[in-house]
Amino acid sequence: MRRPARPRLDRFPALACALLAAAFACMGSASIGLAAPAEPDPAGAGFFAERLARIDRHMAAAVEAGTMVGGEGLIARGGKIVYHATWGERDREAGLPATRDTLYRIYSMTKPITTVAVLMLYEEGRFLLGDPVAKYLPELADLTVAESLDPNTPLATRPAARQPTIRDLLRHSAGFSYGLFGDTSVDRAYRDAALFQQEDLGAFTAALGRLPLQYEPGTRWHYSVAVDVQGRLVEAVSGMGLGAFLREHIFEPLGMIDTHFVVPEGKRSRLAQLYSPRGATMAWDAPWQFSDEQALEVADPELTRGYLEGNVFESGGGGLVSTGEDYLRFARMLAGDGAVDGVRLLAPLTVRHLRRNHVAGLATDDLYAIDGFGLGVGVSMDPGVTGELGADGSYGWGGAAGTLFWVDPVDDIVGIFMTQSVPHQTTLADTFRVLTYQALLETRRDGVGTACAAF
Repeated sequence: MRRPARPRLDRFPALACALLAAAFACMGSASIGLAAPAEPDPAGAGFFAERLARIDRHMAAAVEAGTMVGGEGLIARGGKIVYHATWGERDREAGLPATRDTLYRIYSMTKPITTVAVLMLYEEGRFLLGDPVAKYLPELADLTVAESLDPNTPLATRPAARQPTIRDLLRHSAGFSYGLFGDTSVDRAYRDAALFQQEDLGAFTAALGRLPLQYEPGTRWHYSVAVDVQGRLVEAVSGMGLGAFLREHIFEPLGMIDTHFVVPEGKRSRLAQLYSPRGATMAWDAPWQFSDEQALEVADPELTRGYLEGNVFESGGGGLVSTGEDYLRFARMLAGDGAVDGVRLLAPLTVRHLRRNHVAGLATDDLYAIDGFGLGVGVSMDPGVTGELGADGSYGWGGAAGTLFWVDPVDDIVGIFMTQSVPHQTTLADTFRVLTYQALLETRRDGVGTACAAF
């Protein structure tokens, strides 16, 4: 979720606006159906087709250079498909092209889905966001905090000043770590406990409850296993397995027919091959090593085994596979303030609460390239701070294999980017976002539609 100082297109002279509005009219403005029309109409949605073509050229160059094997991009505005393209191959070794029904491991793009499940239960009055997590997951009672993060000193702990709340889980301020991206004393304890090799979410949280927190709850944003704890919370409160709850309450209502923890046998040929930069380290017992631009090779098959053979551990933080079109339906639900095509999952005020900045006043020095975080999503509060193109209040998240989604509530845009390289060593997703906005010629800043741009 990077963003930034952008020209205020709505401040161009009125004559230029009028001329460009006439140009859009000449391009045509036929409406686009919600069911992914064969011929999207960019001009009718305020986009310039010639500028959208820059996306195809950029991605073709990435495939040619070998920094991407294959991928997919989707842009929608007002529920209408503006752009949908695939590039390269879903499986280079088998010679299979990327298609619109290709399945991708979305990793951390699973997180917003799990958060929506939590908020659906919240709307039912099952709990308050300020409730202690241990009220529903007693295995996480009386958590302690590590005295030192130095991995070379004995691990000592102290009582936490307070215990984490459900809101802490939703905004990554519970004090947990991940074990994958750092090498603190707590990260090492996570790896020694083989957290992600537990048999199910119950065993996961039981093991987690025996380990110290890395930070005091409610003091710092720190990316963590909190969303896997959210998944266990869904199970404990609903009485259903996480996968069953997501399927019954989110996937089936939204028509997300291709989103799974385990790929059905009849769909396995559609699962994209997973690639890694040559020499990258992806192991559960060591920090992940992120490489720079290097040739891609087939990733360790162990990273895919669970998706095919079945995995009882249904990771709410990173375990789903999905398609671009499936995830678009989920993102459009958020863009529609909780509803899409007559199906409502959340109330409008709940979605607006989700996309507020919930980390004001917390230490956020490791908040990556965004300047805010809501409930389960990163939020760009001020593009002038983040330094990339986009709108104030845009929100979304990405995945470890280079995937990305965002929702722009100002210009009513949803973007989806899919590829399969883990760790994602390229900036393809961020560039896709930039190339989306540089093609947007009709903005809705300040609540006024304008059709202004510099050629």
